Amino acid sequence: MRFDDLLAAYEWVSSSPDDNEAFVSRVTGNVHWSSSTMELDDELPEDIEDGSIYVAVPNKHDLNLGKNLALAFAEEQLADSYQTVANIFRQRGAYGRFKDLLERKGCLAAWYDYETKATELALREWGAEEGLSIAKQACQNAG
Repeated sequence: MRFDDLLAAYEWVSSSPDDNEAFVSRVTGNVHWSSSTMELDDELPEDIEDGSIYVAVPNKHDLNLGKNLALAFAEEQLADSYQTVANIFRQRGAYGRFKDLLERKGCLAAWYDYETKATELALREWGAEEGLSIAKQACQNAG
């Protein structure tokens, strides 16, 4: 399967973990989407619950890519603000306030790069554990 397809499925599930699901076929690598709040064009296969054929795509919390990733970034990149970041994540709306802090400190781009790399690594590790074959990224056409 293409990494971009897995990433899109991961982002779908992470955007609303209580409502959205995605499943990868272990046979074809195709992604099947589901939502409890919106009508989607395709229906899930009847055998979607068969773990030998399909695997549910994890969300960012399943892969420890939420609060814990932000705290790891703060510890590595913003040691002087670690406690501030920890306090931010004790309240609702933390991610927005975290990004505001990063913007003020000029670290927002570094955070996005850190998050992107950690997400790819975690998804590739998860895929390997599940026996999925995830293609390497194709070169981007610069033209």
